[in-house]
Amino acid sequence: MNPLNPVHSTPAGDDRVVRVSRISETQWQAVADDLPVGNGDAARRPDGRLFVSIDAWHGAAFDRIADAMLADLPEPLHTLVDEADHDAVSAWERLGFAPARREWDHLVPTDPRITGLGPVRCPEGVTILPAGSAEEGPLRALDRVVRDEVEATLGWRTMPAEILPPPSGDTVVDPSKYAVAQEADRYVGLVRVAPLRLPRIGLIAVRADRQRRGIGRALLAHALGALHEAGTAWARAEVDESNTAATALLAGIGTRREGSTLEFVRR
Repeated sequence: MNPLNPVHSTPAGDDRVVRVSRISETQWQAVADDLPVGNGDAARRPDGRLFVSIDAWHGAAFDRIADAMLADLPEPLHTLVDEADHDAVSAWERLGFAPARREWDHLVPTDPRITGLGPVRCPEGVTILPAGSAEEGPLRALDRVVRDEVEATLGWRTMPAEILPPPSGDTVVDPSKYAVAQEADRYVGLVRVAPLRLPRIGLIAVRADRQRRGIGRALLAHALGALHEAGTAWARAEVDESNTAATALLAGIGTRREGSTLEFVRR
């Protein structure tokens, strides 16, 4: 990357000048008339994608921050945009970003009377360990296995962008968010739920050699059941439109599609 703190000064379109400074390796700030008018952020996700975002008070600030970030960062660059926000879509397209994939946003009911997941039972010999009770070593090993299997098939780029960029090489940020399926002496599946204002089902995965036995459905039933018992009526999940299996699973339990997010990329 370029040295920190280069300053880009450009007229804002009126008598003000927007000055953009790189204030850290991952942050840029725009100032006009000694007042902040926007900022930009960059984050390297666990799958290696470099995502950028811009929060600007007006179009001129957005453009100046974007110019600075594009000058300072290596490509490819990615960003996420609400597909219904046509102004934002147009702004990123002007910068040379193009849609690469679409995530559908779903509201997921937790009530088993709606989902039909109440009577779901684990396959014989499989036990669900509640969130926070898994051993870290085997959990991290399973996470690595399923990530490698996804990368070898669908490709991890088709998975929803993860919320927290962890330390380099560590993809299990908080083991307490994971429930796991155990068979004999090994973990064979996992579900991660992020406890946000609206809980987010961030990942459901089962080892390739243990799929099509109902383990994923049992993990989802467990996660939603735990949320329901805690008084949470709805959760959130994002699914890549190409992931037909996950889309079918959600469609079968009464989810409500709420919108879509586009991942743009500039190469």
